[in-house]
Amino acid sequence: MLTLSNNYRIFLVMRTKHKILFSNAQSMDEINDQSIDLVVTSPPYPMIEMWDEIFAKQDPSITDALKLNDGNHAFELMHRQLDQVWNELYRITKPGAIVCINIGDATRTIQSEFKLYSNHSRILNHCLKLGFNNLPNILWRKQTNAPNKFMGSGMLAPGAYVTLEHEYILIFRKGNKRLFSTKEESQNRSESAFFWEERNVWFSDVWDLKGRKQKLGNKKSRDRSGAFPFELAYHLINMFSVKGHYVLDPFLGTGTTTITALAAGRNSIGYEIDENLSKTIASIFNDNLLNDLNNYIRKRILNHLAFVETRKSRKGQDAFKHINIYYDFPVMTKQERKIILNFLESIDTVNNNLIIADYITEPVLDTYSKESLFAIA
Repeated sequence: MLTLSNNYRIFLVMRTKHKILFSNAQSMDEINDQSIDLVVTSPPYPMIEMWDEIFAKQDPSITDALKLNDGNHAFELMHRQLDQVWNELYRITKPGAIVCINIGDATRTIQSEFKLYSNHSRILNHCLKLGFNNLPNILWRKQTNAPNKFMGSGMLAPGAYVTLEHEYILIFRKGNKRLFSTKEESQNRSESAFFWEERNVWFSDVWDLKGRKQKLGNKKSRDRSGAFPFELAYHLINMFSVKGHYVLDPFLGTGTTTITALAAGRNSIGYEIDENLSKTIASIFNDNLLNDLNNYIRKRILNHLAFVETRKSRKGQDAFKHINIYYDFPVMTKQERKIILNFLESIDTVNNNLIIADYITEPVLDTYSKESLFAIA
């Protein structure tokens, strides 16, 4: 049984705000210059047929290009629509901010000609021209269980093609590494640290995560939604921001980034052009959400405790040199000594566009009642 160290209790108010705007992110006038700390997003993928309509609504000449079987021109026109969003990101992100873009390449047959359209390289080139610096990227491996995993004409060379089973998470930084100059900023950064064993998994350049299954009643919404899994956004938010930072998703979709920002104690802003998704997003904020997110936070601590026990069983009592000052459990490095995982106390839907969350700032494992504030299993 682990107990809290009484010497390090804190009593602060922690609150986050989450704004959802149903409008086109090509013009994010509601956001001030250099005010966003992190971007986590996945846009519609150019040259994937289910998103043709949403691109064509913004530029009808895309439909003309496709009718003329000019795939290259349609590809470029679609990306010019996305370029306007990336331009806005450069305006609204702070110096040192991180931008994470989940994007997959596309394959398509136009007039009997099959080819790949490299979405990730087109976005990469444009963001570099804007002035973003590209950091090491992540390959998100999305395996398929289909027995016929190849594409093309079966066993006859050279008519079969390798199957795309990965997407990219492009990672950019605006300028140089961000500095945390004040004592308050440094303290907040220390409390937002991740565990050593989490770092070893999260900072790999290949991620094996299953895509999120959609549970949308509206077929139109379901067809246009390509949500990434909760874990993908949650990892990125914890890797590249600290508590209280502002996270933006200009292509919010079904609201995954908003939910993960809630769980991580960050503020968020989400833009979604498709108002058909409004009911889907609203349905997420139900009576089960607080419990689900707190369970996920609890799982992080329990996973760490399991790691501690496993390492001690292999290396003995000297396996750890450091102790977290709030929880009194062992940690691998000095930088983990001040980690606090904040449980949610309440989630209040003010209206369809604003959610406010309050957190318990005590470093506890289980917290649904004030009576259990100091109990750690």
